[in-house]
Amino acid sequence: MNILLAAINAKYIHSNLAVYSLRAYARKFIQETEIEEYTINQPIDEIFMDIYTHRPDILCFSCYLWNISYVEQLIREIPKVLPDTKIWLGGPEVSYNAGEMLEKYPGLTGIICGEGEETFLELMGYYHSGIELAAVRKDTDCCKSMVTDLSEIRGIVYRNSDGSIMETQPRPVLDLSTVPFVYDHIEDFRNRIIYYESSRGCPFSCSYCLSSIDKCLRFRDPELVKKELQFFIDHEVPQVKFVDRTFNCRHDHAMTVWRYIKEHDRGITNFHFEIAADLLNEEQLSLIRSMRPGLIQLEIGIQSANEETIREIRRKMDLDMVEHTVDKVRENRNVHQHLDLIAGLPYEDYDSFAKSFDRVYAMQPDQLQLGFLKVLKGSLMHEKTQEYGLVYQDRPPYEVLSTKWLPYGDVIRLKKIEEMVEVYYNSGQFRNTMEHIEKEFSGAFAMYGALADYYEENGLFGVSHSRIARYEILFRFLEKRTEKHKEKLDEYAQWLTLDLYLRDNVRNRPQFLPDNKVSSDEAAAFYKAEEEEHRYLGSYTGYDRRQMRKMTHMERLFGRLILFDYRERNPLSGDAKTYKIEDQERKIENEFS
Repeated sequence: MNILLAAINAKYIHSNLAVYSLRAYARKFIQETEIEEYTINQPIDEIFMDIYTHRPDILCFSCYLWNISYVEQLIREIPKVLPDTKIWLGGPEVSYNAGEMLEKYPGLTGIICGEGEETFLELMGYYHSGIELAAVRKDTDCCKSMVTDLSEIRGIVYRNSDGSIMETQPRPVLDLSTVPFVYDHIEDFRNRIIYYESSRGCPFSCSYCLSSIDKCLRFRDPELVKKELQFFIDHEVPQVKFVDRTFNCRHDHAMTVWRYIKEHDRGITNFHFEIAADLLNEEQLSLIRSMRPGLIQLEIGIQSANEETIREIRRKMDLDMVEHTVDKVRENRNVHQHLDLIAGLPYEDYDSFAKSFDRVYAMQPDQLQLGFLKVLKGSLMHEKTQEYGLVYQDRPPYEVLSTKWLPYGDVIRLKKIEEMVEVYYNSGQFRNTMEHIEKEFSGAFAMYGALADYYEENGLFGVSHSRIARYEILFRFLEKRTEKHKEKLDEYAQWLTLDLYLRDNVRNRPQFLPDNKVSSDEAAAFYKAEEEEHRYLGSYTGYDRRQMRKMTHMERLFGRLILFDYRERNPLSGDAKTYKIEDQERKIENEFS
């Protein structure tokens, strides 16, 4: 029998943990089970043709917000060329409207609802008629009868032989430690993000989220987790993203993992965690602050600073504690922090969201994601559509268009501000300049709003701008705002120069930059001396002056000579290391790093 598990990912670098977990759990059938991962950037016909070449007897799709429209197109067409193929779906995007999907797509055989490992295993046993269920379940004694009918399998909705749609009882939750490790062949995941799961379920009840529905919070055995983390460390995996919904909801579990990765760190692997910042205690903070820069990164969902909004969405959060925690973590500059906001939540209008934005922005996260509410089927938010006046897209990802508090015109404006935040904040390429521009405004939100207005007025949205062009646009924006204050523009131009060269040794110097370029003779004298003495570039032993000159840059900024070293970079920001060159004192002073 030929079984194909198909995943359509958002990007090539992503991998689909779900399909690998299904195959690993149903290892009795692993020899006949293939996995194919595609992306939403591929032409749909390319995916369609590849599936046909496999000619699967059973075809299973993993369904999410980002790929469901692709899956729906495929399940319309596949039965035309593969009429005997049994098509099954699974995943969060189809678990809460399974009956509707079967009615809409006559070529669909069934849907696995909720956790899929045990269900998929039994489903494969059913299609291998004659195999005893006990054998299918890895020789356990849970059942000695054979799987003779789909009605015996819990956790599915399927089409009966007479065309009627049947639904079986929900499946009890799985012991997470029974799911095998899926990355034994790590070479298959080269250049891909590795996703890892040490717990399932969520202790919170946020009304916009589906994770809160699974109240049975479970943890993988800590000894298994340690063994698997060591595997990633030994194989020098660049990044492992934990998919646990609130990783630090249990103190001992979080401490076990964090202690282990710190003690066994080899300086390469980065671990990503989604946490509740207000749950971090002093012991956890102390451990985090002691880690190697870049060992971990933290994603913290704040969503809103409006207390009425937080209460309404059933989110438990002490925002003052979040601010304290984020500040304490940031002090040591060793952990990348990613903070999230959601626009379109109840009781949050444009002005309220501006206040939420400014409060979170003031926490100085490394990234600030301005997202928009997704009205997910099965969530409490979906049930309150009428009460909140929610208008949202019919197509995935079901993004909010307007609410009782936020008209569509304000949503459009927030979309434009979001783009400015992505370009001028989250890219990390304008950090110093934006910090100084903000002083000219009532707050960060007003600054990005003014920048969005400038883009709109000059027809700059919808254009693919180069990195240098973004600097030029920001300079013109500043030029307009400082028409009567040339000295202020000169200062901004120097901050722009600093930001530009912190990230890259730009060979073609943009025209808008100030005429502060170090003369050729001055640079030649510096590198000649550096070749002999290595006063600044101590790690360049063995390099001659021409090589050092190519790998570094010198710039005169604010009356000081600054050396940019591109071999040594900040592990969090990627900025070049900088030195202030003091001719008289002959010393190195880290000035901007």
